[in-house]
Amino acid sequence: MKTIIGEKLEFIEKQENCRILLAVESGSRAWGFPSENSDYDVRFIYVRPLQEYLKLQRGRDVIEISDGGLLDIAGWDLDKTLRLVYKSNPTVMEWLSSPVVYRTSDEAGKLKEAARQYFSVQKELRHYFQMAKNHYDQYCDQDSIILKKIFYVLRPILACRWIIKKKEPAPVPLKELVEACLPEALKTETERLLNMKKSAQERLVISRPEALMHYMERQLIQIP
Repeated sequence: MKTIIGEKLEFIEKQENCRILLAVESGSRAWGFPSENSDYDVRFIYVRPLQEYLKLQRGRDVIEISDGGLLDIAGWDLDKTLRLVYKSNPTVMEWLSSPVVYRTSDEAGKLKEAARQYFSVQKELRHYFQMAKNHYDQYCDQDSIILKKIFYVLRPILACRWIIKKKEPAPVPLKELVEACLPEALKTETERLLNMKKSAQERLVISRPEALMHYMERQLIQIP
């Protein structure tokens, strides 16, 4: 798949007259809990020739390509990305910290440095808390739960714990967050669920894992 993704990125550069500065995996494959049939969510940052930025009427600052299958590719213009870095946008922060990198550059390294300088504890904390609460309210307040939705709640909760404790951007992989922030008594059960998720279809439904759910519910009350 990496070869196919590389070819797609080269095609985008030629078709869109741009240079890709960074291309990474986003979503479950970057977080470390993909299913067998999970999509590849490729996200990239690109720059166009200088004259494009001097026009009075600028074009779109987003490029999106989907093959209708497992591959979903989207990118943001450098100008848009810089504005979001300045605002400590959590999505950009995750792209810049993704452990799965398809393309990088010197400029990407400078973007990462800038992102750390503009990191906002409050903005990031608000983002991850709201993400956890929204997924819990929509999918997890019931006896049977889609397995992947548990991790869609757990990961942002642990990201909040990391940010509160360390006052720095949370790592992207769930495994790092579990090791650093999850109570020891819950790690074995979480590992069991992760192994189940990796070998399951996307929408596998399981019975409510009570101890883990109680922990997450307490955190949703305590974190704000």
